[in-house]
Amino acid sequence: MARSKKRGHKNNGRVRHDEIPEPSVRSPLNMFFGGHRYAPIPESDNDHEVAPPPSAIGHEYYSSSPPRMEENNILIDIDAPTQQTLTAMSDANTMYNSDVETESQNDSVEGDVCFPTPTKREEEAGIDYEALEGYVLEEQREQSKMAEQEPQNVRRRRRLSNVAVPDSRRFSFYGDRMKHPEVSDADMYRITYYSPAEPSTIHARTLSEIPSRNQKLSDMLKKGCFWIDVMNPTDAEMRALGKIFRIHPLTCEDIIMEEQREKCEVFLNYYFICFRSFEPDQFSPNYLQPLGLYILVLKEGVLTFHFRPMPHPHNVRKRIKQLKDYINVTPDWICYGLLDDITDSFAPLIRAIEFEVDSIDELVLILKESEQSDMLRRIGYCRKRMMSLLRLLVSKADVVKTLVKRGEAKPQDGTRPALSSEVALYLGDVQDHIITMLQSLNHYEKISSRSHSNYLAQISIEMTQTNNEINDILSKLTALGSVLIPMNLVTGLWGMNVQVPGQYQEDLTWFTAIMVAILTFCVASTLLMRYYNIV
Repeated sequence: MARSKKRGHKNNGRVRHDEIPEPSVRSPLNMFFGGHRYAPIPESDNDHEVAPPPSAIGHEYYSSSPPRMEENNILIDIDAPTQQTLTAMSDANTMYNSDVETESQNDSVEGDVCFPTPTKREEEAGIDYEALEGYVLEEQREQSKMAEQEPQNVRRRRRLSNVAVPDSRRFSFYGDRMKHPEVSDADMYRITYYSPAEPSTIHARTLSEIPSRNQKLSDMLKKGCFWIDVMNPTDAEMRALGKIFRIHPLTCEDIIMEEQREKCEVFLNYYFICFRSFEPDQFSPNYLQPLGLYILVLKEGVLTFHFRPMPHPHNVRKRIKQLKDYINVTPDWICYGLLDDITDSFAPLIRAIEFEVDSIDELVLILKESEQSDMLRRIGYCRKRMMSLLRLLVSKADVVKTLVKRGEAKPQDGTRPALSSEVALYLGDVQDHIITMLQSLNHYEKISSRSHSNYLAQISIEMTQTNNEINDILSKLTALGSVLIPMNLVTGLWGMNVQVPGQYQEDLTWFTAIMVAILTFCVASTLLMRYYNIV
């Protein structure tokens, strides 16, 4: 059977359905699928096709093109199944994928399989301007179709500004990537484009809205250093940007999955930096929760991604505008500005923690018991903030150190950006600030821990004093009871309806004697307890 199939492939190149033999015991596919006719399972190792190695796949990163046919190989034709088979497959897809729509249904194998990245030449490691223009044209076509369906009064284009306006809250409290239901993606200026060659900062909803009517986005990128900031990127945008700027699939995956670990990775044509900031709104339930900023430093410019509004890109653009006449704006300087602004945002919080810790340390031993009702709450809240800041700062020094170390090593091919000596010096200053903040937080943590211990010790002392006072009162009551019990016994006996001495005498002799004896016993017992310091 194997020889006949090989001869059929040599003649026709593919096995046709009408030439497949009848179902047999050695054809499990035919047994499982009933009356459909499929080619039997190969009986030897020579009957199946060997897949080509990944290096033979002709694509920049990954490819879904079919393997090349060899003369002696066998390829089963499953591209043209019967109509009944197609209907069954469609029903199965509908049954399992009716509730959840996934983009992998319409995409090729590129979205699911990550092949090894082949070595690219220097001219292939830059920006793919043709893919960029193709993506922009596609977006413009989609927007033109959508604009025809919208009223004229709600249409709007990009926004120009010299200083970016801070983004308002556009996310739900119940999830980082869950937007408020009243705000749609079309209503948000998510993408910001900045370049020293442009007179103003451009805010747009999509990449296609960045260039004006008489410009191309590729021409704008070719003018010099650029910075594209994207908030809450979609999966389609990440795939397009990954193809345009030749971003590694692992980097795209880290951005889409919102990687929490801070790190610095070096690729062929860019640096990838994960740096975390925090939620600055004190009235937000997510206060001091980490916010990830993902920075890609290319030779031509910088790409930044984040999934929540943050003030750092706006602050850096404002700083660049103020220092534009004194510095040379380069991609590595923009990266330094972002890292420096995020680091400086921790300084006010650490300063406030310093004042709070000093106040707690002084008041914990001075305040009275009635004034210490909220001291434990203050100590706990202060230590909670310190732990949050320590968690955010502990890995930043290593990230900056790695960036300086790997950035100073100039690449041989010249495709990856190299840090200038001036920017490396500035990054060293950022690292010093981070280390100083970590040392300060560790010192404040020790002080707050000592204050907490002192507070608990003082509470224990006060409780011991209270217990001693209660024991003293109880001892006095016990002594008083030991005096009153014999007196009560005597008076009780003489008050009973029984025979007692002196009951037939009409004078007060017995009464006087009994009262004198009781008083004498009381005075003697009191003097004795005084002598032994019982009362």
